[in-house]
Amino acid sequence: RSEINPNSKHLKLFDLRLSDAGIYTCEYDSHTVSISLHVFELTISLDGHFLPNEVPELTLMQNSSHHQPNLIITLFNSKNNIVRPELLQNKTRQKYILKLKQLETVDSGTWMCQVHSDSPLINQNISFDVKVLGFQNPDFERKYATVDSTVVLSWHLNFQKITWKEGFTGQLNWKQQESAIARELLDFNVTAGGKQHETKKSSHFQFEISGSKPESTIAVKLPKVHFNHSGQYQCQLAYNRRYVQSKIELVVMKVSANPVGPLPRGAKMTLICQVSSPLPSNAHLCWERVNGTQMDNKKSKQHEVKVEVNVSAAGLWNCHLIEDNERKISLNYAVEEAPVWISYVVIGASIGGSVLVFGLACLCIISGINWKQRRQRAKRMARARQYLLENKTCQCQQ
Repeated sequence: RSEINPNSKHLKLFDLRLSDAGIYTCEYDSHTVSISLHVFELTISLDGHFLPNEVPELTLMQNSSHHQPNLIITLFNSKNNIVRPELLQNKTRQKYILKLKQLETVDSGTWMCQVHSDSPLINQNISFDVKVLGFQNPDFERKYATVDSTVVLSWHLNFQKITWKEGFTGQLNWKQQESAIARELLDFNVTAGGKQHETKKSSHFQFEISGSKPESTIAVKLPKVHFNHSGQYQCQLAYNRRYVQSKIELVVMKVSANPVGPLPRGAKMTLICQVSSPLPSNAHLCWERVNGTQMDNKKSKQHEVKVEVNVSAAGLWNCHLIEDNERKISLNYAVEEAPVWISYVVIGASIGGSVLVFGLACLCIISGINWKQRRQRAKRMARARQYLLENKTCQCQQ
């Protein structure tokens, strides 16, 4: 593992090891020159390949022919910011174990370990790679959609940016509620060369595997959102029996009216705006009448899933889902006034119904009176028969 340059007499060592530390002496005629070689070895756990939230450990070993100096170690991350690890071991000064904080995908890159000593004077920079495979999405995000709209749910992986040369697998699951059983929608795998392949696993759920998408992206398309498409969509990837996941909660909004149909003159209608799951504390629903006054607006209370407003006149109403004073989605409902003849029909039906009810009531009263009179007459006849039986006389034949 060594060679000597015949011209410069330089000694070159290959594949340096801790055991190579020591004193190297060059003798030429009566001249002798000695050089002390101090060797450092830096290793990182899991060979530098991590998933988010994992905690790396660095091990720094040193060896020399003299006493082992007390080292000052400074770490710089991929953004050249100082990282302050926890020192787990430094009893013999020969071995230092450093525990870092939990990693994120943005921590991927080349890190620097700066080693310093005053006696002997040492200033050594040792670079090492940290690769964090995961999602560029947050661990949890919320997405809003309206009924019958089209929505694309996507997860962006970072394996192309960090040149991840090892294969891994993953899957996309959906469940409508936290306590429900998860349903697998698709699975995917990425080869060592970065080739990505998805397989659809569910034929009952209406979704499409999005074709036009950036590299390193898992995406599904819901071409026509239903109210029951809401829930948690969980994308999970697995590498070396370790897992990382990212969730998107889809909240769906719909509007309806009770009763349905045109609004007859003088009648009232209730407009209902509803979402599929409770909203966070910084979000609410709001009915707003177009070209109306502030008095027409109606807001939901905290964590309510629906808001209702009573309407007595035709007009256009909008329901907004507002989060942090920002409109996320909106749905409108046009209240139409019923034609005049429908109003007359409704009025006639109301009057006719009232007359019918009045007539039935009168009939019931008359029938009740007749029934009562017949009952009283029957009672009087029964008493008369009883009286005759008790007071009858016999005539004797003479």
